[in-house]
Amino acid sequence: MFRFGNPEYLYLFLALPVLVVLYIYLNIRKIHSVKKLGDLRLIKQMMPEMSLKRSYLKFWMILATLAIGIIMVARPQFGSKADKVDKKGIEIVIAIDVSNSMLASDVAPSRLQKAKQMLSKIVDARNDDKVAIVVFAGEAFIQLPLTTDVESAKLFIESIDPSLVPVQGTAIGSAIDMGISCFSSEKEVGKAMVLITDGENLEGDAIEVAKRAKDAGIRVNVVGIGSTEGSPIPVSSGSNEYKKDNQGNVVMTKLDETTCKAIAEAGKGLYAHADNSNSALKALQNQLDKMRKKEIDGISYSDYDERFQFFAWIVLIMLIVEICIYEKKNRLFRNVHIFKVNRPAADSEKSNVN
Repeated sequence: MFRFGNPEYLYLFLALPVLVVLYIYLNIRKIHSVKKLGDLRLIKQMMPEMSLKRSYLKFWMILATLAIGIIMVARPQFGSKADKVDKKGIEIVIAIDVSNSMLASDVAPSRLQKAKQMLSKIVDARNDDKVAIVVFAGEAFIQLPLTTDVESAKLFIESIDPSLVPVQGTAIGSAIDMGISCFSSEKEVGKAMVLITDGENLEGDAIEVAKRAKDAGIRVNVVGIGSTEGSPIPVSSGSNEYKKDNQGNVVMTKLDETTCKAIAEAGKGLYAHADNSNSALKALQNQLDKMRKKEIDGISYSDYDERFQFFAWIVLIMLIVEICIYEKKNRLFRNVHIFKVNRPAADSEKSNVN
């Protein structure tokens, strides 16, 4: 893969055509000025050491050097090299509710944003663990398979939005079932599922699925997000308009703690209520830290490698060559015509006869 570290410097290429036009303009003016002094052939004979071709060559070399220099300062990078790393940790599947009710703002800045903040902090703190992400509403989808690549996980977290799941609802049972399929077949490693939801509009038998997860050695932890008093549901993220029912009444959404606690109990996990503090996150991290860790293999991606040094060497060499080219011919090599094609001997003799 290839990229530029500072692509904004590539806009400097727009200045190169301006320099070419300016150079041509100045040369035309110079020629007109010389013509005022007399015949160009006669002036050339009076100044045998001057070489216009050398002058042109120096300009084009400087222009090429500037172009390569622009590429250099833009920091070309090649990379994304995969490295295998060994880590000692656990496997975690995080299932996050993305139903429309998660747009409610009874938890600042909203339930969904608070959930994403928690998810990001969990990923940051679990560098040695394998993490997978499942998003769900009326259906459940695997957003990120089990991986040790923390940076990729954080990119996926940023993209989480209700539009990821077209069918609305809160199919917690489907989310747990999908989460079970994300775990590896490894028996000795601790396995935990973190379910972040407001618990509303339960579809399917989530409690039975949570029991099945427990029987498979997976601990199901539930983070209930929202308030039990209720909050209106915005039409879209950041909107001041709220959803209404068929009678025109504003729809209110409440945290269903009873359901959340029942799921956590069936999955032999922890229930924590996420409010505007970090108490739920701390309780969850403590629970995960107690789980059995095991050596796990993972793939991480190294940073892009800088390649500007290659272009820097080219710039240096071209500058040295440009300095060594004189606009005037060296007296020692005046009769050496590097930039002039020698005429055939016959033409030369003919010229002498005339």
